[in-house]
Amino acid sequence: MPSAEIVSYLHKCVQKGKAVHYLPPYRPEHKLKLMDWLGVPPARQEGSVPFIRAVIAQRNYKSAEEIVEIEKACDVTADMHITAMKVLRPGMYEYEVVAEMNRVAEANNCQLSFATIATINGQTLHNHYHGNKVKPGDLFLIDAGAEVESGYAGDMSSTVPADKKFTTRQREVYEIQNAMHLESVKALRPGIPYMEVYELSARVMVEGMKALGLMKGDAESAVREGAHALFYPHGLGHMMGLDVHDMENLGEIWVGYNGQPKSTQFGRKSQRLAIPLEPGFVHTVEPGIYFIPELIDMWKAEKKFTDFINYDVVETYKDFGGIRNEEDYLITETGARRLGKKIPLTPEEVEALR
Repeated sequence: MPSAEIVSYLHKCVQKGKAVHYLPPYRPEHKLKLMDWLGVPPARQEGSVPFIRAVIAQRNYKSAEEIVEIEKACDVTADMHITAMKVLRPGMYEYEVVAEMNRVAEANNCQLSFATIATINGQTLHNHYHGNKVKPGDLFLIDAGAEVESGYAGDMSSTVPADKKFTTRQREVYEIQNAMHLESVKALRPGIPYMEVYELSARVMVEGMKALGLMKGDAESAVREGAHALFYPHGLGHMMGLDVHDMENLGEIWVGYNGQPKSTQFGRKSQRLAIPLEPGFVHTVEPGIYFIPELIDMWKAEKKFTDFINYDVVETYKDFGGIRNEEDYLITETGARRLGKKIPLTPEEVEALR
């Protein structure tokens, strides 16, 4: 039927009491259209759960053709990160590094899959400001991705020392983050709930932080109670595909939790993907370690988790910044496969490129 007839067609459907299914609108003009077409005010436009579930069931499982497109996006994404690692020097501004990454995307006929994070203040999550000058001793955190012409996304993170080598203290924390990442990747397989992989990554971090004197006590208890979230306040990863957080507008509760309730615990509640992994899923692996001065001050003042956190030692790391490394994985019948070319991950690999 011609689109001009949609209003009268839907009005008749509403009058007859027919069920009209629509996805949760996320653009204001869609909300206005739905109000006009169905008589549903924007505040009540929650979307049809059966329709949401149907779309998720289709898009969760990436076809061979989709994997080809995602891998193209991941290859360009990797080149953006490798370029940034090569050009970064003390004295540059963050935006100069971003410009080099944008050049790589444009040269491959790609757009950005999301607004680039490239910052010496990696402790501030989702920090899109690029006006700082890079100083010797800084850690530079990058989270950036390319989107290919077909609309599929890549999403990777890397953390680079401003100098040619990590300082001893930087390297110690970086190696803990690497262990979190590598153990998570080893655990990827069909059937394992991704929340379990998140918990594994958090326990690995607690054990590493204990070795540095930053934490103490039983790692499993620390993670169960949420003490780890002082340093690891976000989740381990999310679905990826036609959007960098694939199907985010359909609701995390359906995409990542299959309708089950989410945790309300700080840190754990930011885990976007919790359900058992299945062949065809494409998702990110991106554990991180951060020293957020404001959060440290608040928790210390509230005497939170003093059984697990050595605040006197933590105080000496308040100028540290943050570390995150991220790769994109496809779940296969037998395990998992990294998508796109490899970007430097270990301290040795990063320093070799510097």
